[in-house]
Amino acid sequence: MMPAMLLMMVLMIIALAFAWQGVGMHQKVGKEEVTFHKLQTDYFVLSKATREAAPDNAELNKTLVKIQNYPSELMRLKLLGVGKILTGIFVLLFGILIALIMMPIRLGKMLQK
Repeated sequence: MMPAMLLMMVLMIIALAFAWQGVGMHQKVGKEEVTFHKLQTDYFVLSKATREAAPDNAELNKTLVKIQNYPSELMRLKLLGVGKILTGIFVLLFGILIALIMMPIRLGKMLQK
């Protein structure tokens, strides 16, 4: 195959890989939200006195730390997912731009022959 076609094929594969990863990250957000809500429900069902009386490094305090860290993890998944999808779109559009630039050049070479 011609080098230009190989370049286009590589660009398309890279673009699809980025888009695939981004969509996967967005699908993961829904599953993680269910886990997050279950953790919240299990933690806040307990009375406030029980939660505050828990000793350091207790399982209850570890659960609270997980609950506090979940929103940033969900935001990371969402933002990175969008970023990967947009990167895939950009790479694909860059490949189209290269193809559009190459077309007149090749046409000019064909007309000179």
